[in-house]
Amino acid sequence: MLGIDSLANHEHNVNVICLTLERLLSDFPLQTVPVLLPLAVETAYDYRPPQGLEAAPGDFVEVPLGATKRIGVVWDPNARSAQKDAPLDPKKLKAIIAPLEVPPLPEVSRRFIDWVAHYTLAQPGMVLRMAMSAPEAFQPATTRQGVTLSGQLPERMTKARQKVLDALQGKSGPLVLAKSELAVRAGVSPGVIDGLLKSGVLTMADLPPERFPEPNPNHTVTELRGQQIAAAQTLREAVRAQRYQALLLDGVTGSGKTEVYFEAVAEALRQGRQALILLPEIALTGQFLARFFMRFGAAPAEWHSAMTPSRRAKIWRGVATGEVKVVIGARSALFLPFKNLGVIIVDEEHEPAYKQEDRVIYQGRDMAVVRAHLGGIPVVLSSATPSVESFVNAQSGRYTHVPLTERFSGAELPALEAIDMREAPPERGHWLSPVLVKEIAETLAAGQQSLLFLNRRGYAPLTLCRKCGHRYECPQCTAWLVEHRYKQKMQCHHCGFETPVPQKCISCEAENALAACGPGVERVAEEVKTLFPKARLAILSSDLLPSLKEQRTLLAKIAAGEVDIIVGTQLVAKGHHFPGLALVGVVDGDLGLSQSDPRAAERCWQLLHQVTGRAGRADIKGRGFLQTYMPEHPVMQTMIEGDRDKFLQLEIAIRKRAGLPPFGRLAALIISSKHPGEAAADAANARRLAPFAERVTVLGPTEAPIFKIRGRHRFRLLVKAAKEIDLQAYMRTWLQALPAPRGSLRRVCDIDPYNFM
Repeated sequence: MLGIDSLANHEHNVNVICLTLERLLSDFPLQTVPVLLPLAVETAYDYRPPQGLEAAPGDFVEVPLGATKRIGVVWDPNARSAQKDAPLDPKKLKAIIAPLEVPPLPEVSRRFIDWVAHYTLAQPGMVLRMAMSAPEAFQPATTRQGVTLSGQLPERMTKARQKVLDALQGKSGPLVLAKSELAVRAGVSPGVIDGLLKSGVLTMADLPPERFPEPNPNHTVTELRGQQIAAAQTLREAVRAQRYQALLLDGVTGSGKTEVYFEAVAEALRQGRQALILLPEIALTGQFLARFFMRFGAAPAEWHSAMTPSRRAKIWRGVATGEVKVVIGARSALFLPFKNLGVIIVDEEHEPAYKQEDRVIYQGRDMAVVRAHLGGIPVVLSSATPSVESFVNAQSGRYTHVPLTERFSGAELPALEAIDMREAPPERGHWLSPVLVKEIAETLAAGQQSLLFLNRRGYAPLTLCRKCGHRYECPQCTAWLVEHRYKQKMQCHHCGFETPVPQKCISCEAENALAACGPGVERVAEEVKTLFPKARLAILSSDLLPSLKEQRTLLAKIAAGEVDIIVGTQLVAKGHHFPGLALVGVVDGDLGLSQSDPRAAERCWQLLHQVTGRAGRADIKGRGFLQTYMPEHPVMQTMIEGDRDKFLQLEIAIRKRAGLPPFGRLAALIISSKHPGEAAADAANARRLAPFAERVTVLGPTEAPIFKIRGRHRFRLLVKAAKEIDLQAYMRTWLQALPAPRGSLRRVCDIDPYNFM
């Protein structure tokens, strides 16, 4: 045993050693790894490296977070971590549990995430979440089981059993197929396969890993004509150069823009690189997929919200490994971890659908340009009606302008005529002018198709009681309930609330007193059915076609000529090719002009031009009619004249005088709460605390046009600034000056707002 003096000396020596070690360790910084998590966090968190393993930037790792485990990404060493604002306590620093066997997130993807977060004022963790939107991709890969031949023959042979055995015979030996696929190939019921498994004729085996078909750039040679040849050459050269370049493929409807930008995709494939094609309505791509298959001999990978989780995981991994060569997708496909991206195509670049309005608020077209710039690759923006922003960039030389002014088929653009509804009104209770009805009748007699367009879903936008005047409004939004007669429901198109159509007024209980006010596509279709009872009618609206399969089936029927009259919403304007379509009638050409939106005229012009451009795309001469109460309006005048550039120059002049984008900058601060008084008070306080800055104007607060959505009352403040102002820095300074929101209060910042409702 140690004596008292010896024990004291021992403790002294231990203390000296510990102090010496602390001094030595203080000379060496604590080794940490920043890990960004897909959560609403501003910065990465510091962790110790996994024992005996390295963790490089881009690696996906599992880490402890509180009492849970999370998957994150090792971020770049210079990333500011959440803990670096205070000294690190080594005792509290947790270690990375383990790296995951997943391809790392490429450097360009990490830079893109940081850029988007900085520009949109979103948390980097929420942007990372979009890049990790395939959770099953981070789970251990599982081997699927199929069936194959065991070598044993059945004791009793039947025709069905022989079909199964034949279907499993491959050129180089027995195949392994999933039971469902084998049943389809053999044309038998699953019970036949189960019986052969039970008797030992078939046996279970691991299915080979799925291979993605590889598009062949030389599968077919597209016959290009006239301007298409020069346009395709410009795009091919841009891809070959392997550097950033933005190109505006500006072609009239039916000019063959798709075939031209397919040549850019083919060039990327020849270089062994990947291609991304963004589409605004990914659910309606049946025709596009068929055209892609004809050109490249294989289908591209699809990326959209209708995919199953397992399919998303396969595509995500295939993109990360480079096995997936071409992706067609919605705006979120920009955040896929492409291993070797060679070109980005943004089809219908003018479409508002590229703007994401929730969580991370961003403009997909603009972010596609940024992604291309960061990756040093070309981006092609394609449209028959370019956005004012893109057109100005092409005029100034920032974008390369690639025009296509002629239709590929040689057909002329449809002749347009305004129907003045003051001079030729419809019959009472009807919505189609006699002039348009006569034109539809002549088109039917010629065996051709007609399309009636109304950008309003349902049967009627408003239902009221004729006796007491009660109007049916959504209980959660300041919006009328829209009657959907086919579904016998009334629905809010803002929050999704729905209720059965009442048999009597819920206010005064009067029976048979409800009146439908105004038309929706269902009501127009009802009128068409009365006028032309023998015509084959179809309604093209997302309400009536909820599934992807139904949408593509109906579009295929229309393209095949199995429909005489189509009544549709804006879904019909999304680049579809209907060879038999001769007539387009716009039921309410003025509808889009009544919106409180700086882009209202532009959107109305684009939509009307895209819709009328569906007619006469093949061998049929097309005709378009616009029902309007304002034929003298500049939008209507330039539509009838077919002078797109005149409209754009008028719109550019208006924007320039007002300092609106692209000649100025806008940002919106939307303040909402479950309590209107709380939202109003916070909005007024935010206005008082807005920083003063030269050439920056803060407008509002004011109630949003749709004041209440999903039970939340909303106020808006709009910031208008000169183009050279660092608007993000201004908004950050402002937001930091505001007290932290409490209770149900929320503040959302929208840089470059597109929605003013």
